[in-house]
Amino acid sequence: MPTSITLKLIFLSLLLAFSSLSHAGKEAFKSGTAIKDYGQIAVVDSQLAIPKDMVFKVAFDMSKAAKPAEINRSLNTLARFINMHEDAGVPAKNIHLAMVVHGNAVGDLAKNEFYRQQHGLEAPIENANKALIKQLTQYGVKIYICGQSAAYYNLDNEALLPGVDMALSAMTAHAILAEQGFTLNPF
Repeated sequence: MPTSITLKLIFLSLLLAFSSLSHAGKEAFKSGTAIKDYGQIAVVDSQLAIPKDMVFKVAFDMSKAAKPAEINRSLNTLARFINMHEDAGVPAKNIHLAMVVHGNAVGDLAKNEFYRQQHGLEAPIENANKALIKQLTQYGVKIYICGQSAAYYNLDNEALLPGVDMALSAMTAHAILAEQGFTLNPF
């Protein structure tokens, strides 16, 4: 039968083990320094070294709108990509990102009036993605709207947020980006 000292040691060991687990999860994530207030990141002890002169040219795809008045997770992924790579020592000049937007997600890149109309909202509600898009485009992220989706949703160039460009189609934008050396992020 275990002694009370043995039971205390076992209890203390379990307590220490579980207390170290409590530091994982959401608490491990912090704001990045490049895209402020978006794209939270965690410090990772990675065994996959990033080559010193690595240049990232990555295209992302977004086809689903966020819930009304929420940030689109796909746009936040761009911020996270930038923040985590800068935090890992990749210089900003080596990070080139593009986002191709189609489907009902096109409204997430529109000015407030179109955004409210698409979601059946009223003023003063604004497009929740506006501030993030501004930071991303100032960073140099290229954002292309599928012209075919835009036509379907009756979205014209005048309704696009600053820094967002219209492409003939999402397929066209992806083909051009691939020709320019961008890889397609698989998720």
